[in-house]
Amino acid sequence: FQHYYITNNLRLAMVAEIDDSDVPYEEEVLRNSYNVKSWMRYIEHKASGPKIPLYMVYERALKELPCSYKIWYKYLCLRRRGTRGRCIDDPEMNRVTNCYERALVFLHKMPRIWIDYCQFTVDLNYITKARHTLDRALRSLPITQHCRIWPIYLNFIKKHTIKEQALRLYRRYLQLAPDDAEILIDFLLSVEHLDEAAVLLTKCLNNEDFQSKKGQSKHQMWVQLCQLLSENPNKITSIKVEPIIRQGLQRFTDMTGKLWISLADYYIRKHQFDKARDIYEEAVKTVMTVRDFGQVFDVYAEFEEQLITLKIENRNKNGKTPDNELDLQLRLRRFEKLMQRRPLLLNSVLLRQNPHNVDEWLKRVSLFEGKPREIVNTYTEAIKTIDPKLATGKLSSLWIEFAKFYEDNKQLKETRVIFDKAVLVPFVKVDELADVWSHYIEMELRHECYDEALKHVRTATTPPPHKPSYFDRTESVQNRVYRSLKLWSMYADLEESLGDFTTTKNVYYRILDLRIASPQVILNFAGLLEEKNYFEESFKIYERGIGMFKWPLVYDLWTTYLTKFVTRYGGDKLERARDLFEQSLDQCPEKFAKSIFLLYAKLEEDFGLKRHAMAVYNRATQAVLKEEQAEMFQIYITRATACFGVTHTRQIYEQALETLPDTDARVFGQRFAELETKLGEIDRARSIYIHTSQFADPRQCSEFWRLWQTFEVAHGNEDTFREMLRIKRSVRDKYSTQSSFNLPPDADTTTAAAADPMAQLQKDVQFVRGNEQTQASTVQNPDEIALDDDDEDEDDEDEDDEQEEEEAGEEEGEDGIVKQCVPDEVFGKLAEQVNQDEDELQ
Repeated sequence: FQHYYITNNLRLAMVAEIDDSDVPYEEEVLRNSYNVKSWMRYIEHKASGPKIPLYMVYERALKELPCSYKIWYKYLCLRRRGTRGRCIDDPEMNRVTNCYERALVFLHKMPRIWIDYCQFTVDLNYITKARHTLDRALRSLPITQHCRIWPIYLNFIKKHTIKEQALRLYRRYLQLAPDDAEILIDFLLSVEHLDEAAVLLTKCLNNEDFQSKKGQSKHQMWVQLCQLLSENPNKITSIKVEPIIRQGLQRFTDMTGKLWISLADYYIRKHQFDKARDIYEEAVKTVMTVRDFGQVFDVYAEFEEQLITLKIENRNKNGKTPDNELDLQLRLRRFEKLMQRRPLLLNSVLLRQNPHNVDEWLKRVSLFEGKPREIVNTYTEAIKTIDPKLATGKLSSLWIEFAKFYEDNKQLKETRVIFDKAVLVPFVKVDELADVWSHYIEMELRHECYDEALKHVRTATTPPPHKPSYFDRTESVQNRVYRSLKLWSMYADLEESLGDFTTTKNVYYRILDLRIASPQVILNFAGLLEEKNYFEESFKIYERGIGMFKWPLVYDLWTTYLTKFVTRYGGDKLERARDLFEQSLDQCPEKFAKSIFLLYAKLEEDFGLKRHAMAVYNRATQAVLKEEQAEMFQIYITRATACFGVTHTRQIYEQALETLPDTDARVFGQRFAELETKLGEIDRARSIYIHTSQFADPRQCSEFWRLWQTFEVAHGNEDTFREMLRIKRSVRDKYSTQSSFNLPPDADTTTAAAADPMAQLQKDVQFVRGNEQTQASTVQNPDEIALDDDDEDEDDEDEDDEQEEEEAGEEEGEDGIVKQCVPDEVFGKLAEQVNQDEDELQ
């Protein structure tokens, strides 16, 4: 009856609301009442009108087509939009809810309807109804569609957190999506269900296929688990903490120190201090890096210090008792022992990193100073542990120090036993075995066992039958040590000290036959022969050594040989000496040629011809290094002056000017010019200055131009002085053009510029006639030439020179004849006659 009543009312209302424009649509839906398109066209027609008639059309359509998802979805969206801005207790909310319930009667498998309905009920904040709706959706939809409902459910849980209810819902969700276990873990940590969180986190770590949705690595999850276990030992009881942390120690070696500290902290929080101390001891004895050791040891020391502090506070609070005092003294002793053990424990860490590190084993021995038993045990352990092929450092030093330990304790027998074992060790390098043999021999010498020392050195230098090469690594070092120069040198020294001349000479010849001699060995052998007056044989040794080596190793041999030969024979065997010098200079590098040329020239000066000596010096100037050429030319000039006089040096100076670089050529040009000046060759000196000026930049070489100026003032005239100035300007322009940058001014230029150069020149300078130089006149001459001092700044130099030329006296008369003013001092006594002639002409 109710349904009939409602239907009739809707029909009456519809008839009342039907307009003329609705008639075609009404006729169409009456003819095709089961056609969805007809109803949708009618609904689109009524969509712009009032809501009630539109709702009535939707209800009529759904009555005819109750399973139409399209009509239901549009209708529900329309009704839900109509609730916007309304209060949650508005009756319209219930009407929309009833619509959803009616729709779900027919469309309970449609996830979109359920999603909208669930979101609608969650937004209404009806907790129980929303939870029931979400549960109904999960029961109605297939499991493949649950992933669309659970996000709404999880947001609902976060919005309305009810601990027990939320925990059950998270567990249900985890059955569907086990990869989202971190969501449940975070929730368990937030509600302090630490035991279940630790269990779930452990399962995630044990699952190799687990991938964190939060982007955490296995390493970070291990850190989180260890921190959780160590900080909450009394709240986590479902899992065993120690096996889990020890498993982490094996898997994550980069955080070993932190994991050991976490495990010890776990027992400290459980008040099991002895167990925590055992963990710390195990940690410092097993960690592999210095960083981890530092972390664990610092925490361990702080732990012991805190326990001592706690014991002291309890004693002060409760009074002293014998048991408390004993316990306190024990803990203090334990702490002191721990701090003393730190260097030894650190050394153990380094040896665990590389048990074949010889230097660390020797450091470990030094830590046991004063404890002979521990030292012997350490040496023994090191010898057993180190593999000679993998040893870092010199393994021979370990054996030598072991033997020295017994020697220092005056146990000679044990020392020999150690050395006898050491010479059989398969060292990597021959030098290490040679070091062992040499220390073995030196030990015998220290104890004055000379026969034993000779016996050992002869044993070491005895070649094997097949005589392998020194560098043949396929052979053992014991078979190659017979070619060790160190042992042979010691053998020669022992024979020289303990044997006779014949045995010593035989040892040296064996060294030469093996071709292992060094230049020093050659020098020693030759010196020994010279001491015994075997001069020619010593010279043969020099020549044999020279044939064995090349430059530059042969340099010392040549210099010693030549010096000894000249000292021995002087000028008696001059031609032979010349041949030796020529042989030494053949293929001689420029670096070593100087000293040999000087010896050669000295020989010619003392015992030969001066002319030959000069030829040697001449050759030397071309054969030495360019840095030494200037020095060689100076020596050449000095010796030429001493032997042939000053005039013989002119060609040497000319050769130096052609050969030397600009800097040195300028210096030699100055010296050459000074020489010619002293000899009275003024024109030659001026030519040398002109030639050398091309090497002298006025901005840098102010000293050269000052000397030339002084020379012109003393020996020249106005024309030569002007020529000097012209050359100076041209040279300056040349260097300015060639240089792309300004060079810093010379110190001499800076100093000269400090004074007024023009005033100084006008005060001091006068031309004199010839080589005669007079004191500067104190009488001021109005016709005196104003000379420019070129030591002014470069920017004003050209202007000053032009001004000087103008003042110097090019004056143009009425007839166009140029007259040049010359100071009277230039002409001396002829000045009066010149003046009289001018007066007569006028």
